[in-house]
Amino acid sequence: MCAAVRRLGQRLGRRGTFLLIIGAGEACWGFSFLADPPSPRGLELLTSHCSLRHWAWLWITAGLVTGASSFLRVGRDRYGFVAALIPPTVWAVAYAAAVVDGTYSRGAYVAVWYLTSHVGVILWAASVPEHSVPHLPRAARKGKAP
Repeated sequence: MCAAVRRLGQRLGRRGTFLLIIGAGEACWGFSFLADPPSPRGLELLTSHCSLRHWAWLWITAGLVTGASSFLRVGRDRYGFVAALIPPTVWAVAYAAAVVDGTYSRGAYVAVWYLTSHVGVILWAASVPEHSVPHLPRAARKGKAP
């Protein structure tokens, strides 16, 4: 089992592993809306168009695309990062709109939370190259002490 996990980690790399984790999380979050939808408080912008059960499919689809993109080469995985950004951005906009129209004063904190812990982290991970290990000093590469 450990060897299989190690091979999968080598196959995916750091970016792919990140995409697989985010994709699984987004899909699970979407399935939670199907199983037991939470209160739509603060999401009136979304629920005015359709129920949270329908919006769950945004999370599920984005999660599946993100997870599937984890197996693509670096450069082609960008669609996974774009897909990962869509649901938290939509949720952040909905919560920010609830603050502006006065229906959910706590929405500003939730919007900032989505923008920093989701959107910000995804944007950061998308900008990290697959192999960004600092170079060893020249003496250390030749086996000499500095």
